[in-house]
Amino acid sequence: MPWRLLRTVGLVPAALILTTIAVAAERGKSAGPSESLLILQIALLMALGRGLGEIMQRIGQPSVMGELLAGIILGPSLFGWIWPEAQAAIFPKTPEQKAMIDGIAQVGILLLLLLTGMETDLKLVRKVGKAAIAISIAGILVPFACGFALGEFLPDALLPNPQERLVASLFMGTALSISSVKIVAVVVREMNFMRRNVGQIIVATAVIDDTIGWIIIAVIFSLASHGTLDIASVAKAVLGTLAFLAISFTIGRRLVFQLIRWANDNLVSAAPVITVILVLMGVMALITHLIGVHTVLGAFVAGILVGESPILTRQIDERLRGLISSFFMPVFFGLAGLSADLPVLRDPSLLMLTGLLVVIASVGKFGGAFVGGTLGGLNARESLALASGMNARGSTEVIIATIGLSIGVLSQNLFTMIVTMAIVTTMAMPPMLRAALARLPMNEEEKERLEREEFEKRGFIANLERPLLAVDESPNATFAAHVAGLIAGMRGLPITVLHIGKHAEEQEKGRHESHEAVVKKAAETVSANGDGNAGSIDVVTRTGRAELGETIADEARKGFDLLVVGVAKVAAAKDRFDRKIEDIAATFDGPLAIVAAKGKHLKQPMPDALNILVPVSGSAVSKRGAEIAVALAGSGSLRVIYVATTRDKGAQRGTSRGLSQETGILKDTSDLAARYDVDITTTLRLNRAPEAAILREIDTTDVDLVVMGVDRIQADHLSFGGVADAVLRQSKVSVLLVSSGEARQAPPEKA
Repeated sequence: MPWRLLRTVGLVPAALILTTIAVAAERGKSAGPSESLLILQIALLMALGRGLGEIMQRIGQPSVMGELLAGIILGPSLFGWIWPEAQAAIFPKTPEQKAMIDGIAQVGILLLLLLTGMETDLKLVRKVGKAAIAISIAGILVPFACGFALGEFLPDALLPNPQERLVASLFMGTALSISSVKIVAVVVREMNFMRRNVGQIIVATAVIDDTIGWIIIAVIFSLASHGTLDIASVAKAVLGTLAFLAISFTIGRRLVFQLIRWANDNLVSAAPVITVILVLMGVMALITHLIGVHTVLGAFVAGILVGESPILTRQIDERLRGLISSFFMPVFFGLAGLSADLPVLRDPSLLMLTGLLVVIASVGKFGGAFVGGTLGGLNARESLALASGMNARGSTEVIIATIGLSIGVLSQNLFTMIVTMAIVTTMAMPPMLRAALARLPMNEEEKERLEREEFEKRGFIANLERPLLAVDESPNATFAAHVAGLIAGMRGLPITVLHIGKHAEEQEKGRHESHEAVVKKAAETVSANGDGNAGSIDVVTRTGRAELGETIADEARKGFDLLVVGVAKVAAAKDRFDRKIEDIAATFDGPLAIVAAKGKHLKQPMPDALNILVPVSGSAVSKRGAEIAVALAGSGSLRVIYVATTRDKGAQRGTSRGLSQETGILKDTSDLAARYDVDITTTLRLNRAPEAAILREIDTTDVDLVVMGVDRIQADHLSFGGVADAVLRQSKVSVLLVSSGEARQAPPEKA
């Protein structure tokens, strides 16, 4: 199979090479730049780079290695050695032609740093911050000192400007000390170690490595641009960098979020959010350029801020990654490979120096990370795994070397040596890390945490990104705002409040608290209880100005994944919902949370605590209701009642297998409640109709809210089935119906 794939991969570049030579022959000896030649260069780098990247992935290596190898194959190292005339025709050295593809590569550097920033998980860094920072510092200082010392002893012939040896030595130290967070994260993720303790520390350390590395590169760039050690210019660069980082992670964080949300909610053109992200990247890169440091720092920080935006939808994320991975990465790394002239390593002295560089880089990074891991509290096996993972340079070193070559700090030979070092250390890392991780045992505490996280990851709340609250001016709307605030407060989700009442624009001031204020107050309650991340909750209020269906449809396209509805009237005659509820449901395809305030919640729509009853039956939608109930319970109480549905009764009642399943369902809910320190009581009701069991529980306990996970039933009107309808109409306490996103066929009537 690999040989067949290799043969297929080779056919496209071969055809492109012949086509390119024909085009070059037609151009004759014209010295002007050629757009057609640029297109063929790009197509060739993409085809061979992506093809070899596919092969690399199949043998357990990062795809970036294939893209680098594609450039080496097409460059003077192989193709230029076998057929120099053809290689010169395809990649001529003329400044105009070279500048065209170099411009694309420079944009590629910024986009690669944007992508790296987007993959940076600051929450993970905060979680294991102390250990990761200590490990990162030790893991950088040791190889940096080794690289700097090597730079100081390099022969003058290897330096483009021997009088600027200090800058070259600093570049060498940086190139040897920084790990590639992208490659480290990919291997750790492939090994299913991303949530393991040591896996989190490895990735967090690589993130800190990368961040420190780009700050160092930015400062060295400022130093290189002045040519000498100018204290004033270095101080300006350092202080400017610190000010840029401080502003970015305070004011800039919120500004980026606001811009992304504004583009997502107001622009109707195709992929407007991607345009805004790219413009933000460009602006922040220009700001760092004006400070006097390299533009890569601005692109990297922009990526971090974009990645932290709570409404960066998966679709937008995938589109942007697809553009960068399929186009810019093969071009940039292919050009880096083209710039590497491996035949120079036939010189024994250069080959020996390259080997020395690989050894110093590996021993320095491995030893520094191992020592850092020991000082950070890891045992010997964990420190070994950490040191193995941190030794991959990959794309990071190639970018650093490319910057050094472009500004004249590194010579062509030094560039080739660093690229070779990056390739060797990166290809050695995956098998070393896999072997080290495979020997790591899992303790009981870690096992319990992983099981809990896996259970939560499959849940509904954990995957919520952006709820929408649709309300009028009724007391029920205020209670719905309180419910929505509690849900959003669990994870600090941004929420939009949409007023849909007839008199929404002239809403009487002072009649009820602002719905926005209610949402924020509820979220603060969650934060005060220590159950959420409500400090960052963002609430926006809008007023519906069109017909109800059109208003909801306009909002739905903005990417909301839960609609909480609070209006004056919920149920109509017989088994029908009010017309307003049906109009809302008809234009929103996602999950609905319909609130019906009753009893004391009509007089006190913002209760200090909720005493909740949640029926469960084992279905996915009932589990969703249980998750919402746990999120809402907070400092209140939670009562879980198992009720067999019409579909379940005959198969489960009276059997030991059914009892075991019912007990397991109640235990799952209890475990979820325990995660959030919610008081819980469980009850089995097997010999009673579900609606009767639920209503009986309401009458005999002190609950004040029933939360039910329900399915939409395919019908000519909105329906959640007979059980939900009976509870909604007959319950004396408030009801919250949490529906699935898609309608299903109604179950057959029981015989």
